[in-house]
Amino acid sequence: AEFEQLLTDQVRVQGKDHPHTLNTRSYLAYWRGKAGDAAGAAAAFEQLLTDRVRVQGEDHPDTLNTRSQLAYWRGEAGDAAGAAAAYEQLLTDQVRVQGEDHPHTLNTRSQLAYWRGKAGDAASAAAAYERLLPDQVRVQGKDHPHTLTTRRQLAYWREKARETPRA
Repeated sequence: AEFEQLLTDQVRVQGKDHPHTLNTRSYLAYWRGKAGDAAGAAAAFEQLLTDRVRVQGEDHPDTLNTRSQLAYWRGEAGDAAGAAAAYEQLLTDQVRVQGEDHPHTLNTRSQLAYWRGKAGDAASAAAAYERLLPDQVRVQGKDHPHTLTTRRQLAYWREKARETPRA
């Protein structure tokens, strides 16, 4: 309720396209998802993305982040394949704009691997984590929490791939 009131006031005082107004919409969408409405969060991020592209452009960091949030909540709403496809498209743009070693690019690679696995392709998820791990070790270090998470995910998806019957 506080973010909704804040948004109302920001639109009135700063306008609907002010960066702070757009950020409040992002927080509102995020907390909608955290409250259990993943589909509502995805819909809100989709609307926000349209406005971010119009106001800030396709390559702005906030626009790229909104795309990441949209992909995530799409997956949480039950569309794992759609989340994976969105992360794949986002990754191409992040590499171009932010570079291969940017923390957000590395995170997108992790999310892409995860949602591929959730979409039913455990072998592809494991392979993607295998490619990600050495880059994370190089950039973030072997003891970084994200590197450790990748190691855990790699082990998990390798096991899932072994369990999956071959056609």
